[in-house]
Amino acid sequence: MKIGILADRAGWHVEVLAKALARRGCQTDFLPITRLVARAPGDPLITIDGRPLESYDALLIRTIPEGSLEQIVFRMNALHRLEAAGVRIMNRPSPLEQTVDKYYTSSLLAAHGLPTPRTVVTEGFDDAMAAFQELGDVVVKPLFGAGGRGMVRVSDADVAYRVFRALTLTRSIFYIQEFVPHGDYDLRGLVIGDRVVAAMRRRADGWRHNVSQGARPEPLVMDHEAAILCLEAGRLLGTDYAGIDLLQTPHGYTVIEVNSIPGWSGLQRTTESEIAQEIVDHLLSLARS
Repeated sequence: MKIGILADRAGWHVEVLAKALARRGCQTDFLPITRLVARAPGDPLITIDGRPLESYDALLIRTIPEGSLEQIVFRMNALHRLEAAGVRIMNRPSPLEQTVDKYYTSSLLAAHGLPTPRTVVTEGFDDAMAAFQELGDVVVKPLFGAGGRGMVRVSDADVAYRVFRALTLTRSIFYIQEFVPHGDYDLRGLVIGDRVVAAMRRRADGWRHNVSQGARPEPLVMDHEAAILCLEAGRLLGTDYAGIDLLQTPHGYTVIEVNSIPGWSGLQRTTESEIAQEIVDHLLSLARS
């Protein structure tokens, strides 16, 4: 089979995925997603470096880098066009769109009864200050973003005023989430298909628990309640694979994020399962179906 890996650079994740695909006898190409060329009418429909993407049996999305609104919309619409042309994409464009937007993820989780922190999203400074007064101790996050970058915890009204004024200058959306007391760790479950194939506890000295921000990954076997919640979140968002982040509270688990393009370098250190091979085998099963 001929598989393309779309990413902004050929880093560690692309390398281990390519090796896993090679073990299954697949031809694999790294395709820089920032070099898309689309044609209408399309012959070929969409290319990268002259290679028609509709000629691939499946495409695996490894990263969609930051960019302007036009760049992001174009990349996503190109993926939609490829899917409409019959190319199998993992994860599919719709789940990518739903999970990259933290508001959309939070609203879907809440609407379907999955536990998630109270959240207010607004464009207005006054509404943001009112949300802070309502929720008290909050975490302010970028609407789009990953790796824990750009998040700030705010529990003081004067600090909230300064943070929200600064965000106003950049025309940012205010995504304000109630801080959930939870100790010094969170949980990450990696769902592939209908299984939690690996999980870890991410322990940190502060309230952030991203491995890229210095958290320490520890081996974890998820209990039934946590595993079921991860599977329900993945099914709800329609992902083929995803990293589901949970907090454990005195009242049970709560979902704080669904990442449809998860990294797993930290998680790999905690498990004997070869995560890249698990992802590749699931992709190939989808491509053959």
